[in-house]
Amino acid sequence: MTETAAPPRPRRGLLPLLLGLGLALPAAGGAFWAVHSGLIFGPGAAPGPAGDALGDIAFVPLPALVVALGHAPGGRHLRLAAQLEVPRAMEAEVTVLLPRVLDVLNGYLRAVAVAELEDAAALVRLRAQMLRRIQMVAGEGRVLNLLITEFVLN
Repeated sequence: MTETAAPPRPRRGLLPLLLGLGLALPAAGGAFWAVHSGLIFGPGAAPGPAGDALGDIAFVPLPALVVALGHAPGGRHLRLAAQLEVPRAMEAEVTVLLPRVLDVLNGYLRAVAVAELEDAAALVRLRAQMLRRIQMVAGEGRVLNLLITEFVLN
């Protein structure tokens, strides 16, 4: 059998590449201008979490908690500092409830196993558990979020 050589493929040239580049550059420039000028994603865009609601919140600092972990002498301790994100109208009410909040946090953290605290993903779970307990103590709609500013095991 004889081998037949495949016909050579025609070269496309640079015209499609230059045409695509010629259309992409003005489109990218227009998008940059729209974002930079605030036309897209600017202050007048749809309000996100940091939009109009930012003026309606306040942060109530919790006194730092130091919780003894385990029963061994010279045992380990957990130091926790946090702030509560609350609606500005509820700031005074939540501040009055701080002793109850500290009590529920102290009780919960003493019951958590040391191995769970050492887990890398523990902070997310602990934060959710603590926030739920705080919301139950403070009442519905008073506490929006728990922001942990310090979490140290030693």
